Amino acid sequence: MTLRIGVIGCGMIGTDHIKTLTTAVSGVVVSAVSDADATRASRAARVAGGARVVADPDELIVDPEVDAVLVASIEETHEQFVVACLEAGKPVLCEKPLAPTPDACLRVVEAETARGQQLVQVGFMRRFDPSYVEMKQVLDSGRIGAALFLHCVHRNVDYPDRYGSEALVTATGVHDIDIARWLLGEEIVAVSSHRPRVSSRVRAGFQDPQFLVLETASGALVDVEIFVNAHYGYDVRAELVGELGTVSLMPPASTMVRIDGIDGQPVPADSRPRFAPAFRNELQAWADAAAQGRVVGASAWDGYAASVVADACLRSTTTPAAAVPVELVRKPHLYTTAKEQAA
Repeated sequence: MTLRIGVIGCGMIGTDHIKTLTTAVSGVVVSAVSDADATRASRAARVAGGARVVADPDELIVDPEVDAVLVASIEETHEQFVVACLEAGKPVLCEKPLAPTPDACLRVVEAETARGQQLVQVGFMRRFDPSYVEMKQVLDSGRIGAALFLHCVHRNVDYPDRYGSEALVTATGVHDIDIARWLLGEEIVAVSSHRPRVSSRVRAGFQDPQFLVLETASGALVDVEIFVNAHYGYDVRAELVGELGTVSLMPPASTMVRIDGIDGQPVPADSRPRFAPAFRNELQAWADAAAQGRVVGASAWDGYAASVVADACLRSTTTPAAAVPVELVRKPHLYTTAKEQAA
C-alpha cells in the first residue's frame, strides 16, 4: 500500500521534505500540497511530480486522497492544523515547534489524549541522525557508566533578520533541549540562561551568542552554546561525559582538502548537508509507522516538554543568578513507557 501524503507549507523546509519524500523515501507519494503562496505551492507540486494543489489547508487535511499530513507551515498555524489532523484521524508529522507556546502545545496533547491514540510526531530530526543514535547506543549499553555532563554546540553562518533574540532558544536551542531529554532519557527539571558579550558582527539589539545550562532529574548537567552568526559555517557538536569514558559526536565528512597550507574538511553552510541522512531517516520512519498506525520519534508530549523548557530558559534571562524550575503537567498515560508504567 502506498501512503498518500499531503504537505502544508511549501517554503524551504517543506519543499526539501517534498524532494526527499519523492526521491528517497519508499512506499509514499506526495498527493497534495498547500501553501499561502499559490506560486510556491505550484512549484512544490511540480517537485512532487504533479501533486494536486489544494488552496485550503483544512480541505487538504480531510481530503480522502490524503492518508497522512506533513505540516511545515509557519509555527503560528501548527496547533490549528495538527488538531484538525487529530479530528480527521490522520497521522501528522509537524515541524518543530509543535506550537508557539507551552499552553498551545498542551492543548495539542490534550486533544490527542482525548482521542486516545497517538497520531502526532514532532520534527526533531536529530533523533534519527546516525551519530546521535550511536551516541545513545553507547550510553544505553552502560560502557561509559552513568551520564555526568552533555556539552552541546550549535553554530550557524548567520540568522534571518525576521527572528528576535528569543528565537536562539525557541527555534535553535530547542533542538539541543530535545536531544538532551531523548539522549539522557529523563526530564529537565531546572535551567539557567546566560548572555555573554554580544558579538560585534551582529545587528543592534540582537543577543548572540547565548549559553544555556540544563539540569536533569538525576542531576546530570547539560550546557548549550548557541552562536548563530559564527560566519564560518554550520557547526553542531556534542560530547557526552560518563563515569567511565566519553563519546563525541562526529559529523560526517566526505572529503579532506589540502590547500594554502591547510589540511581540513569543508564546513556546510546550513543544516541540510549536515543532517540530510537524519531528515531522510526521519521521513522514512514516520511513513512506515504511519502506515502501521504507530508513532515513532518525538511525540506531542516531547514537543510540549521541549517548549516548557525553552520557555523557562527565556524566563531565566531576568534572573540569571538563579536556576528556574521546569514545571510540567503530569504526563498522560498515553505517552508513558512500559518502564514508567511499571515504576
